[in-house]
Amino acid sequence: MTHLWVRAEQRANEERVGLMPDGAAALIAAGFRVTVEDSSSRAVPLESYRAVGCDIAPEGSWPGAPDDAIVFGLKELPEDGTPLRHRHILFGHAYKGQPAGRVLLDRFRAGGGVLYDLESLVDENGRRLAAFGYWAGFAGAAVALKCLAAQGRDEICGPVARYTGRAAMVADVVADLGAARPRVIVIGALGRVGTGAADLCEQAGLAVTRWDIAETARGAPFPEVMAHEVFLNCILARPGCPVFVPADAGAAPRALRVIGDIACDPTSEFSPIKVYDRVTDWAQPALRVHDDPPLDVMAIDNLPSLLPLEASEDYAAQLLDVLRGLDRIDEGAWGRARVEFQRHL
Repeated sequence: MTHLWVRAEQRANEERVGLMPDGAAALIAAGFRVTVEDSSSRAVPLESYRAVGCDIAPEGSWPGAPDDAIVFGLKELPEDGTPLRHRHILFGHAYKGQPAGRVLLDRFRAGGGVLYDLESLVDENGRRLAAFGYWAGFAGAAVALKCLAAQGRDEICGPVARYTGRAAMVADVVADLGAARPRVIVIGALGRVGTGAADLCEQAGLAVTRWDIAETARGAPFPEVMAHEVFLNCILARPGCPVFVPADAGAAPRALRVIGDIACDPTSEFSPIKVYDRVTDWAQPALRVHDDPPLDVMAIDNLPSLLPLEASEDYAAQLLDVLRGLDRIDEGAWGRARVEFQRHL
């Protein structure tokens, strides 16, 4: 019997989950065993899982799960250096040369476990089968615009917190901007992330310049980026990605005031934004990288959790059919994910 163990997220400000109660019920009906850890932060009540027949485990008890359990979470594991013996499903961020990623892979090597990275769950054509991208884009655009609004008050953007829903997020952005109507450029506008970013901007009453592969194919430099007040990067760092914002951009003539690096991979050597080197967070969303005029970078790496319930419902619905295939974990998308893990190990 395939045993899926849904762990509690242990990162601050992370309320999402990748399996909703109706999905758990479907897996149980298909012969799976599903264990769900208690959680002090999950957006979905534990009783909803208990009611559909899930086993319940204490929060953070996954290290003691049975050997055959497949441990499923979204964000990173505690960085305590312990060897990892289980099969884990999570966003590992370990395949693009990130220093923390190498540490994670070493822990799997030491423990004999396997990482099934959620970014590597792809179809035969390499397309992601499930993604939070739309909600990352939507929330990332909102926070970037709040950073710009704060500049208008001669401030740096203060803390952000979860919203009750998308309508509340849009209303907050509109109120914060007031009469300001910044020019926004979205690169990666045809993808999930870019679509979400453009949707937020348009719902806030802003015009958006939408760029994708065709517009960036000529390669750097891109003076058009500097001519917009807000630039939203929605393209993942990968080999061959052009540089959209060079390291000396802060001192150059520019209208640009805020960079929303929604793809958020600053430690990758392939990052297309060279003016910053670390992520931001909910407590300090903006990193000021230049003064006079100001240039702020917003690079929060768990943006969808600002809308945790909507993001979880959408993602879990996309992922459910893939989870059904866990009883054939050496085949299909899971098999491809394991090959990718072994290639980087």
